[in-house]
Amino acid sequence: MRLTWRDFDLDLSSKTHIMGILNVTPDSFSDGGLFYEPERAVEHGLRMIEDGADIIDIGGESTRPGSEPVSEDEEIKRVIPVIRKLSVQCKVPISIDTYKSKVARAAIDAGASIVNDISGLRFDPEMKKIVAKNRLPVVIMHIKGTPKTMQLNPVYEALIPEIMDYLREGIMIAREAGVPEDLIIIDPGIGFGKTFDHNLEIIKNLREFTYLEKPVLIGPSRKAFIGKILGDVPPGMRLEGTLAAVAIAAYNGANIVRVHDVREAVKVLKVVDAIKRERISI
Repeated sequence: MRLTWRDFDLDLSSKTHIMGILNVTPDSFSDGGLFYEPERAVEHGLRMIEDGADIIDIGGESTRPGSEPVSEDEEIKRVIPVIRKLSVQCKVPISIDTYKSKVARAAIDAGASIVNDISGLRFDPEMKKIVAKNRLPVVIMHIKGTPKTMQLNPVYEALIPEIMDYLREGIMIAREAGVPEDLIIIDPGIGFGKTFDHNLEIIKNLREFTYLEKPVLIGPSRKAFIGKILGDVPPGMRLEGTLAAVAIAAYNGANIVRVHDVREAVKVLKVVDAIKRERISI
């Protein structure tokens, strides 16, 4: 597993890679408002890179359950100053977390070089064209419904097969649009149209997704199912639970984990990777 594009080369076989979360929003479920100001956001992005993040994922719209969408112009207003400033100060790839082609186009022009689309290229038909034209990595995520509706009693007849079918279709959409085959990443979408039991089943059976022969990304960080397991604790008290989920996901085949707490995840993944590969680079 290797992602090579532009000036970047991520050898996903060498270790589990970390995508650091940078939400430039007032209302994200965990860190809404903390990095809403561009200077604070850039500072936090640089701190995550120093802590060991391999990718920084910047989002300008909350996609928490029940959230309302924001306009393209508002999303652009939030993310572009941060991407522009961060991209000239760091050497790791910046991902734009959006399902809107207009936002993706502006982000790419500002310095982003990965598109992380929660809709798996479904919500905006122009998105696949933007990704293909720029020959960038794209994260195709599974979602059932929309952020506003996705947690209203999601039901599956066969959870893993249905998610895999959705991801296969997303891979086909990307391929037919001209996205390079070796730049497609898949994400089963923890918390996006999933119940408590669904999330646990996905992590437990994550290795099934490796049969699609694409890098697997997963984002369990501070999600509600972890809070429930730990006794209904708020997002800020879910670190240990997040790290447990990250460790199991990595052991079960995740190539990239999307987290808020980079420094702690780096330490956990060093141990997991050593166990998986029976060696460690010190």
